[in-house]
Amino acid sequence: MSHPLAQDLSTAPVAIFDTLDSTNAEARRRAEAGETGPVWILAHQQSAGRGRRGRNWISPVGNLSTTLLMPYQGPASAAAGLSFVVALAVFDLVSAYTPPGAVTLKWPNDVHLAGKKVSGVLIESGSLGDGQGLWLAIGVGVNLAHAPQDVERPATAIADHLGSGLITPPDAIAAQARLAAALDRYYQLWRQGGLADILPIWTLRAEGLGKPCVARLERESLEGVAEGLDADGALRLRLPSGEVRRITAADVFFQEGSHATRD
Repeated sequence: MSHPLAQDLSTAPVAIFDTLDSTNAEARRRAEAGETGPVWILAHQQSAGRGRRGRNWISPVGNLSTTLLMPYQGPASAAAGLSFVVALAVFDLVSAYTPPGAVTLKWPNDVHLAGKKVSGVLIESGSLGDGQGLWLAIGVGVNLAHAPQDVERPATAIADHLGSGLITPPDAIAAQARLAAALDRYYQLWRQGGLADILPIWTLRAEGLGKPCVARLERESLEGVAEGLDADGALRLRLPSGEVRRITAADVFFQEGSHATRD
């Protein structure tokens, strides 16, 4: 099996824009024009930010909207594991500016701050022009200064939960630099050992495992207990009948206050 490319994601150049429609859209345009990266794209404001499943992502000035465009050589199925890698990097970013224990992870890549959503991740891909692998657009949005209102899931911002001694949240450029450094650390770990080295770290920071939840799939909703993760990152959901369903894509809602044990 081939391995993802060895590359330093923390020192990749950063293209900074005042306004873009979407940093992921800009990454796609660059990739389709033949650019492979790695390069970070940062917009101080997005006019058409997107989240998973086509949802709008509100992106005012003061928050972080960034995408990493990078080449990838390896099985496409393995690239899905980057979702957990990115979640850990965002966890570290948010934790750096907030009180200890305030940040948790929710399957598969949501980061919660004081029980509310503080970030979003959208990973897209396409074939490289030479047919040798893929390009990846790893989009990250973090509510640094502002949280959206009137959204399906309660949201918050780092500015509302600053750690001791902090007066203001980081600006987008400082946050991007910290995110890039954290992502490189976990990317190198994943590149060498795969999800086997990533999932134990992710699980220690997770909320809801071992607790009741509802998984909303495209055509059905399932209630059960989130027993844990399979080796490929799929959520094991035990139904009331005793059957265990593997959930690979869904919106999962845990009971409030249900956290896994962390060190």
